[in-house]
Amino acid sequence: MARDFTDLMNQLKDKKIEQFEVTPEDFPAFQKAFMAYETRKRVVGQAEKNGKLIYHYDHDAGNDGE
Repeated sequence: MARDFTDLMNQLKDKKIEQFEVTPEDFPAFQKAFMAYETRKRVVGQAEKNGKLIYHYDHDAGNDGE
């Protein structure tokens, strides 16, 4: 069953979780949810080994993104 990435991003935004991992196999489903997410510019990913990505939410971003 596919993971609910919109829910995971909401949990990041609400500070219920600190981060979540996306595998290369899950990336297409994540990308679709990410592109539809209203505050996606604050969802920040970091590449790890073997194509894994770790996403967190930038709560400190200013209104202009800087």
